[in-house]
Amino acid sequence: MQIKLFDSELKIMDVLWKNGDTTAKKIAEILKEQVGWNKTTTYTLIKRCIDKGAIERMEPNFLCHPLVTIEQARELETTELINKMYDGAADLLVASIIGRKNLSLEEIERLKKLVNTLE
Repeated sequence: MQIKLFDSELKIMDVLWKNGDTTAKKIAEILKEQVGWNKTTTYTLIKRCIDKGAIERMEPNFLCHPLVTIEQARELETTELINKMYDGAADLLVASIIGRKNLSLEEIERLKKLVNTLE
């Protein structure tokens, strides 16, 4: 499922990914605390996500269920980044990450394991 979600919509989805099915009211409460959004803003963004097919609305109590997984969203965002910034060359993205001077030893080990699984 290829659904482009904007940053504000990803905040809605993040609540669902972390908490599972959640009422719109609870999402509004969480995002009011996290980012200061009012209820109307949150409900508008939930509606956009529903219209895009990223969220399913269920009753009772306007229960929101994510139809897009975090993995699907990450895959789309990563593909867009690779295409936009690295002319479609994933190896250039990896080289850019590896070239960073502040990778921890744990991050380096995870990257090594990942590369070894590809061989």
